[in-house]
Amino acid sequence: MQFATISKSAVFGVALVLAASAFASTKGSLQLTNPVTVHGTTLKPGDYKVEWEGSGPNVEVSILQGKKVITKVPGHLVDLKMPAANSAAITQQEGGTSNSLHAIRFEGKAFELELGDTGGMQDGSSK
Repeated sequence: MQFATISKSAVFGVALVLAASAFASTKGSLQLTNPVTVHGTTLKPGDYKVEWEGSGPNVEVSILQGKKVITKVPGHLVDLKMPAANSAAITQQEGGTSNSLHAIRFEGKAFELELGDTGGMQDGSSK
C-alpha cells in the first residue's frame, strides 16, 4: 500500500511541474535596434521585457522597460510550424514613415505573439 501512495505522490508532483512549465512561457525579451510604434506608443531602441496574460490564444500584452510598463496592447498567440531559430521583432511600415511592431518571435518557441487586433495570420507566414 505504501508503494501506491508514493506513486500517487510522484504523479501529482509531475503534474505540478508540467502545469508550472505550461505557464512559464508568459514572458520574453525584446531587443529593438530601431524605433517602433506599438499601440500609439513609440518604443526607442533598447531592451524590453514582454509579458502576457490570458487563456487561449487571446492575451493582454505588457511591454516593460525595467519594472515600468511602457504600454499594454491586446495580443494573439499564433502557432508556428516549427520553433523560431532566433528572437525577432516583426515590423510593418505604416504611412511610409514609421514602423509598427506587428509581432514578436522568441528563440526556440513554436509560437509568435501578434500585437493588436490582428485576427491571426497563417502559421509561419512571412511579414
